[in-house]
Amino acid sequence: MRLSDRVMNIQPSPTLAITAKAKDLKAQGYNVVGLGAGEPDFNTPQHIIDAAIEAMNKGLTKYTAASGINELKEAICEKLEKDNGLHYTPSQITITSGAKHALYNLFQAIVNPGDEVIVPIPYWVSYPEMVGLAGGKTIYIEGPEDNEFKITPEQIEAAVTERTVAIVINSPSNPTGSIYSKDELGAIAEVCLRHNILIVSDEIYEKLIYDGNQHYSIASLGQEIYENTIVINGMSKPYSMTGWRIGYAAGNEKIIKAMTNLSSHSTSNPTTFAQYGAVAALKGTQEPLETMRQEFEKRRIAVVKLLNEIDGISCNLPKGAFYVFCNVKEAVQKGGYASVDDWATALLEKEFVALVPGSGFGAPDYMRISYATSMEQLEEGAARIKGFVEGK
Repeated sequence: MRLSDRVMNIQPSPTLAITAKAKDLKAQGYNVVGLGAGEPDFNTPQHIIDAAIEAMNKGLTKYTAASGINELKEAICEKLEKDNGLHYTPSQITITSGAKHALYNLFQAIVNPGDEVIVPIPYWVSYPEMVGLAGGKTIYIEGPEDNEFKITPEQIEAAVTERTVAIVINSPSNPTGSIYSKDELGAIAEVCLRHNILIVSDEIYEKLIYDGNQHYSIASLGQEIYENTIVINGMSKPYSMTGWRIGYAAGNEKIIKAMTNLSSHSTSNPTTFAQYGAVAALKGTQEPLETMRQEFEKRRIAVVKLLNEIDGISCNLPKGAFYVFCNVKEAVQKGGYASVDDWATALLEKEFVALVPGSGFGAPDYMRISYATSMEQLEEGAARIKGFVEGK
């Protein structure tokens, strides 16, 4: 049977692949330490669960508008105003089946064949695939480790062509945990405005920030940039609602309407009772979120210290999200492996530690470790990695 070229060209997600292999080994009875997860290990807060159950008991289990319920749109508008200083109306919001779905619909809505989208390296694994599925071409800019993996306005300027339609800014970043400052975002915004480049601002990790740092939405830096930005966010990371699949996009009404039209012919509305749970998440107590953030902050410090004690591995202290992006080039070379992918596979097969090689993020000398797991698992994982690298 013949398959379409577009699906034949899709690269499988390395994060999902490593998770699947780890689960398979666990099912065989092996004691696997999973450090690849892209989701919090906390359960969804109870008041959110209760709100969804209440919605189901009330019979709120039918279709909604493709763009979501108005109650959730209003709650998102209130959140964006309060947290980010951004004023939107419900007509500028579309609710999607996760933030990933919002990004997919956005690229489908704005990219024509041959159009270019600038994506910084390291990048979240799905950005290039989504651009490609829309018929576009990804233009990569490498953020160096000594600049916390962040790109500069000068790099953007050099990458812009007449086919450039958008740039992706992910702050805090998956996989690096880096955060762009207000001044850095302002300088990027100036270049984008000069060339009329749409900014795709992925802010899904905005609530997971440490050391007193602050998140700034690039859309908040002036009316012009507000009008030239689509903000992407969702419930998965801050509220530990990964399986609920509720994301959203905010921005230009024309683009938002186009994204909604795509949903109407693909997924229809996001799950109805999950939307009511999301309303409770946004309007209810934020204490569970802060409890989770504080625990991640402690784990972050501990795991970075443990990893930096391993010969041939080094990593920066991330400022946000729940990942550590480690340079393992020296450890890979000392072990005689051809690539980080081979090294990571051997680590999983020999020591039963699952992590994600950096090749999936465009950075083949690195690995991503998630600290969205218990301190015990992090300590055990670091000990096994140390033994693997140092031959003990």
